[in-house]
Amino acid sequence: MLRILSTRLHQGRRTVPYPAVEPEMPERFRGLPVLDGTRCPEGCGACEEACPTGAFRASPRGLEIDLGRCLFCSDCIQACPEGAIAYSTDYRLASRSREELVMREGQALVLTKALDVKMRRLFGRSLKLRQVSAGGCNACEADVNVLGTVVFDLGRFGIQFVASPRHADGLLITGPVTENMKLALQKTYDAIPSPKIVVAVGACAISGGPYIGHAEACGGADAVVPVDLYVPGCPPHPYTILDGLLRLLGRIENGAGKMAWAERMRAAALEVGEANIRENTQAGVRRADQAARYLRGVGDAKEDAWDVATDEALSTDGAH
Repeated sequence: MLRILSTRLHQGRRTVPYPAVEPEMPERFRGLPVLDGTRCPEGCGACEEACPTGAFRASPRGLEIDLGRCLFCSDCIQACPEGAIAYSTDYRLASRSREELVMREGQALVLTKALDVKMRRLFGRSLKLRQVSAGGCNACEADVNVLGTVVFDLGRFGIQFVASPRHADGLLITGPVTENMKLALQKTYDAIPSPKIVVAVGACAISGGPYIGHAEACGGADAVVPVDLYVPGCPPHPYTILDGLLRLLGRIENGAGKMAWAERMRAAALEVGEANIRENTQAGVRRADQAARYLRGVGDAKEDAWDVATDEALSTDGAH
């Protein structure tokens, strides 16, 4: 038991403190694009030609990018001769509407708006999702699965994935929705009791991704079922998915890094629990040291008594 407590103390807390603390994304992370149309030469269009999904387009209002189509592949950056496009490390990309994913130069992305009061009362504290891979390559599916590990611990927010649509409150869809998955997706959606929500994760599920216009792809989930939350990326980072879900449920207040009262209380409770573990471990180590010293003392006393008895026996034999 002491060894277990000592190991637990040495490992520390594995679960990330998000959303109480903003995550530190690596410099190589490709997050929210930054557009600077003032650098664009007149009639250039290099980014439009380089983009494999047609995410870029020039308009009278300036440069535009459709995050629902963007694969975050950086082909546009390599093609741009003036450096008018760059990726930030901002992981917050999810939005409620497809139109809001079209980001224009000098315009901030509209972050996910919370569900209405009635829906938050139903799903705000407990949300069960049925995940459907509608022809995905397994990249988005892998990052969705990561949310269930001890690092992100999706269950601490009351969000869980279930095996049956009959037990679900909504759908989480990945993949471009191929023709052979179209009917299966529709049946899964119909099997979920109303009211329900639908989350489209990844460029494929939003617009078809690299399969836009393909005869065997439907061009995204909203071609088959209504979508309540769009999470861009190829694949989106687990933080991007988690941020979108928490904002949808109203679990993140205005601005990132703020938590609802219940979450702050839970974080405080976790800190107290960690302190208790450290205190109990230290107390156990002290008791173990005391027991060891006691046993050593008892052993020394017994050894001294044995030596005295041996000396007395030898002296008695010599007298005889």
